[in-house]
Amino acid sequence: MFELQSLTRGHRDAVLAFELENRAYFARSGTGRGDEFYERFPERYRALLDEQDAGTAFFFVLVDRTGSVVGRFNLYDPEDGTAEVGYRVAERVAGRGVATEALSKLCQRAAEDHGLRTLTAEVSTGNVASQRVLEKTGFELTGRGVVAGKPALKFRVALARAPS
Repeated sequence: MFELQSLTRGHRDAVLAFELENRAYFARSGTGRGDEFYERFPERYRALLDEQDAGTAFFFVLVDRTGSVVGRFNLYDPEDGTAEVGYRVAERVAGRGVATEALSKLCQRAAEDHGLRTLTAEVSTGNVASQRVLEKTGFELTGRGVVAGKPALKFRVALARAPS
């Protein structure tokens, strides 16, 4: 029903549509983007692709059968076999297990395609839904931190290695 795809130039318009369609939803959940994000979207999108080409981040979109983007899943700062995870899903698919399924696929891709062994994540203490997604995907609570100036929880998961 949904496919996790590596971000490409061809996804640009669908990603912008996803962000605009869910702008108010993300703002309510504390993960909103400022006006500058939308005003400078073409430049920012090119910068994401440049980061991906350089191997300093890996970006993915979750696409439904119509080609619409319903989620974004990212691996940031890969170094020494570890990367940080970030993700967001559209309001219309939230609460249906979509994020959990896609995050599981991201973990598999992280290990198989990028040789990562560990993923970390931070989520605000108020974002219980994201905490549950991480826990259902095998992430374990490792401590506390701060995200966007708010108290946060830190999570970590060891990735299964593909058989040789």
